[in-house]
Amino acid sequence: MNPTTSPFLARRHMLGVFLAFAAAYFLSALIRAITATLSPTLTQELALSAQDLGLLAGGYFLGFAATQLPLGKWLDKHGPKKVLLAFLVVAVLGCIAFALAQSFMGLWLARVLCGVGVSACLMAPLTGYRRWMAPGAQLRANSWMLMTGSLGMLSSTLPVQWLMPIMGWRAIFAGLAVLVALSMVMIYVLVPVWEKAETDPQDPQLKAIETEEGYGPIWRSAYFWQMAPIGFFCYGGLLALQTLWAAPWMTVVGGYSPLDAATGLFAINLAMLLTFWAWGLITPRLAKRGILPNQIIAWGQPISFVVLAWIIVSGPQLGDNTALALSLFCISSTFVSLAQPAVGMAFPSHLAGRALSAYNLVIFGGVFVVQWGIGLGIDLFKSFGWPPVLAFQAAFSVFGLCAVASYVYFQLANRDNSA
Repeated sequence: MNPTTSPFLARRHMLGVFLAFAAAYFLSALIRAITATLSPTLTQELALSAQDLGLLAGGYFLGFAATQLPLGKWLDKHGPKKVLLAFLVVAVLGCIAFALAQSFMGLWLARVLCGVGVSACLMAPLTGYRRWMAPGAQLRANSWMLMTGSLGMLSSTLPVQWLMPIMGWRAIFAGLAVLVALSMVMIYVLVPVWEKAETDPQDPQLKAIETEEGYGPIWRSAYFWQMAPIGFFCYGGLLALQTLWAAPWMTVVGGYSPLDAATGLFAINLAMLLTFWAWGLITPRLAKRGILPNQIIAWGQPISFVVLAWIIVSGPQLGDNTALALSLFCISSTFVSLAQPAVGMAFPSHLAGRALSAYNLVIFGGVFVVQWGIGLGIDLFKSFGWPPVLAFQAAFSVFGLCAVASYVYFQLANRDNSA
């Protein structure tokens, strides 16, 4: 890139880059969320408990989270193209392993491989966007990447449910391996090579940060730690419910059939897709007016707590409206999605990969803990002799209290930083 011209890519070039990245992220979200649709089938075939189901789904997020710290360093050093292509090779192997697995442990290990393989599918684009796009465009691209992810999760619901009697879940995963390989071709052709970021040689502080190869600048950031708890519980909890526990809640508490639950998941993910599309239109305008992500999160996130409390208290009384209520919870939780690009923009571009990956580690660590924790809670409360519906309500209540506590910390830290 010529340093005398704009550091940002031309719009036409950026469109091709976005489409290549979006194709890979679409598939990563589909692979992530497919467990929710397959949960009734896998539970029946393998006689899984709630804890086992949470662990199987959480294996993906465990593998995902385990790569985030080295991933950030590799992205900053080698760039999105090389790193993402290398990781997607592992994703192809993970999908093939899942299709061939014959035991719970085999499925779990394959899910871990899938998590490792797609763990760069959002961080690689966001690292590139931090270098190749203006701030307002970054917020839009982040929201529309999440919209693409919602489209992937949408595709993991009714379309997968329709394909199950025709193909079976093993053939579906074999097909996913082929599609991931095709997305690699798009990335190889359309994404530019990475160039070393330039910093001001007259600024000794920036020079010192640039030469520090580890995560020191990230861990020392008060802003990072302000945003960490809401990323763990609010953002991680949103993904945990969307990708696993929404479906069991609909079947156990709402009384849905597996097909009705898949239809409900379709509605939830369609609502999320439209919400992120709207965020992509709104956030650049808010940025121009000087309205910061922290302000938006502070104003909007409490709505999700009210909706979650309503869902828990109402329980079976919601009946056919359970999917609608869960959709409202997911929509109202998207305010916290602005935290991720905000963290990335809070650091110089040569630290963007590490900042984003460190925060992604927090988010997906939260997904793993909340997914498994809700399953543990359900089994624990059942062991007390509580009926399944009450056990679900109690486990979701514990999660809700943790999310509220993280928001309180965020607000207190926000005031301290503003003082």
